[in-house]
Amino acid sequence: MYKGDPVDIVYLDFQEAFDKVPHQRLLRKLSCHGIRGEILSWIENWLKDREQRVGINGKFSEWRGVTSGVPQGSVLGPILFNVFINDLEKGVNNEVAKFADDTKLLKIVKTKADCEELQKDLTKLSDWATKWQMKFNVDKCKVMHVRKK
Repeated sequence: MYKGDPVDIVYLDFQEAFDKVPHQRLLRKLSCHGIRGEILSWIENWLKDREQRVGINGKFSEWRGVTSGVPQGSVLGPILFNVFINDLEKGVNNEVAKFADDTKLLKIVKTKADCEELQKDLTKLSDWATKWQMKFNVDKCKVMHVRKK
């Protein structure tokens, strides 16, 4: 943009990101990153056998097992989430910036071909989300076109 080029910025937001990370897939990714043995077992034990219930006005639902999500309010939770989405931009041709569950895709857009390339990258990100059982919150996803004029 500083050179005068128009830029499209696509803001993406994962739907209930920290609650949706599938434990078994997370553990597989941790193992692929070289986290194995006792440390992997410790993380697996920390994630498994978690339960939750909902309470409203003193009435509670039944306890249910939790098979996805990283514990919020913990130090390890955000780190595990970052490891889980670490490969999100693999195969994407344009710049991707990630911060927690917010992701930005940026591209200089001067031509129709540039728009098509940006769309291909969006499709790749969407395919990644489907493969890893994550969803983008479409209502919170926005596109901003920035130019000097």
